[in-house]
Order: sequence, then C-alpha cells, then structure tokens
Amino acid sequence: MEYKDYYEILGLKKDAPQDEIKRAYRKLARKYHPDVSKESDAEKKFKEVGEAYEVLKDPEKREAYDQLGANWKAGQDGFQPPPDWEQNFDFGGGGYTQGNAEDYSSFFEDLFGGDRASSGRYYRSGGATGGFQAKGENVRAKIMVDLEDSLNGTKQSVKMAIPEVNEQGQVVSKHRTLSIKIPKGIKEGQTIRLSKQGNPGHGGGEPGDLLIEVAFNPHKLYNINEKDISLNVPVAPWEATLGAKIKVPTPDGKKVDMKIPPDSQQGRKLRLKGKGLPGKNAGDFYVVLQITLPPSSNPKVKEFNEKMRDEIDFNPRSYLF
Repeated sequence: MEYKDYYEILGLKKDAPQDEIKRAYRKLARKYHPDVSKESDAEKKFKEVGEAYEVLKDPEKREAYDQLGANWKAGQDGFQPPPDWEQNFDFGGGGYTQGNAEDYSSFFEDLFGGDRASSGRYYRSGGATGGFQAKGENVRAKIMVDLEDSLNGTKQSVKMAIPEVNEQGQVVSKHRTLSIKIPKGIKEGQTIRLSKQGNPGHGGGEPGDLLIEVAFNPHKLYNINEKDISLNVPVAPWEATLGAKIKVPTPDGKKVDMKIPPDSQQGRKLRLKGKGLPGKNAGDFYVVLQITLPPSSNPKVKEFNEKMRDEIDFNPRSYLF
C-alpha cells in the first residue's frame, strides 16, 4: 500500500501543536469541500484532509503514527507496516469522527481501522493493555575535530545540544556531555554512531542512535580534501627555474627533503604517496608550489628584473595570439 504523509497533506511540520493542526484542517476542509470548491480533485483532497485530521487530532494515534513514520516509512508505493501490527495494536475506539469508512484509504484502514476493538486504546496481542512499542528516532549532530585527531585517533569529552522530541511532539534541545572516540583516519563528512544515545523508544522500545557527523577545524598549514592533505609551499623564482631541494613539514610532524624539478610552474603539485589521512587506503600528501617574488623595493632585485626584461626574449602570453 502507499504510505500517507499526514503532516504533508495538512501542510504542517511534525512538531505542530494541536491547535495548529485544527486550524489547518478547518482551512483545507473549507477549500476542498465538494459543495463549494472548484478544484478538479476537490473530493479526493477533502477525503485526504479528513483522514489526516482523524489521525493527528488524536494524541494516541498521532504518537503511534509518528513512531511508525520514523521507523517504517518507505517513501513510495510498497509500504508495509511492522510485522504483526494487526495483532499488536488496536485503534478502533468509537469509530470514525470525520466521515464514513469508505472515506479513508487502505493505509488508514490497515493501521487504524475502526472495527478492531471498542476500547479506544491500543494494546499488545493477548489483550494486555499497554503502549505502542517502537524504537526511538535517531538524532543527528555535528562535531568539529582537528586534523591531528584524525591522524592519531583520540577520545574527546564534548558538550552538545542534542535535539529531542518531548511528550508534546515538540523539538527541544537537551545538553549532554559525551565521551566520543574519534577513529584514526576518519574523513570529514563521515558519521560516528553512538548506539542507543538518540531519542527514547516508545512503550519500552529501545532508544534510537546518535549520529555525529565529523567536520574539521581549519588548520594553520594544511588543507584537507577527503583523505588527501595538501600544503602550499612558497618557493623563490630561481628555485622553480633551476630546481632545488627544500625541507617540507609533513602532517605527521616530521620534516622531509623534497626535490623541486627544474622549470616548475606556479601551482605544480608534488606527491608523497600514503602520507595523507591513515587507513587501509591511506590518502596522499601534496606539496603545492607557490612561486613567491622578492620585493622590487630592493634595488638589486629591480636591477636584475630590468636586465632580464631587456636581454631575454620571453613572452608568457604568446600562446594567446
């Protein structure tokens, strides 16, 4: 069957308070009422709005639907409810308040049908009264780490404001102090999963997970791209022209001798394989040459450049014409 997004049908966010749900329903019911609406699909829309309100106006049905949507939504045709849904839960109550049985979709009928019981409550199989059991929602957050944390691996104690959904269905921030293991070689954008640290489950269900996305703090020397690390290294014009051997600091704290080939141009990349972020497929370390000119305020520099201008036949823009 097709999953029904009741919040989308009413044009609401998931944390909408009950009075806002009522206002949205009344507005859309007037808009799509078949007796007054000129919309071609008014009757269909009117039934969808009534069905959405039937669920969201009822705190028990809304709470169960929220849990269901978070953990079982397929987002397309082919949605299936949790196993044994019919045996475990019942939302019959006093029948339909906004219309007749035929006004509702098979999605509503299969999950909240009015002919399952007369108690108005949902319960577990065997008739024992209880709550709707489902895993809590996952919570997402972001943490900023230093390059060195990924190079070496570490543990951090971090204070975070974690969004949670309270009993009224509203999103609130709760401050927590967490001990987080930063794995060696983790990349920006990867996620650290803390099991059962998300929103609490419903009816005794286990909590969701906390998913922490990793981002890097800016580094004073190095740039990071996926698993590769690069360093912009200034070189003098004669080093780039004649070639040279220079010392370069690497991310692991060492210094290496690097050979600059003759006639190197601005932006040339020299690679040290496997010297980027560690891992099974380690990244590379790139030295990016930045040709730096000495200041012309120095008389000798000015004189030397004038002599090159007058004696050397060189036009760097000749290829343009």
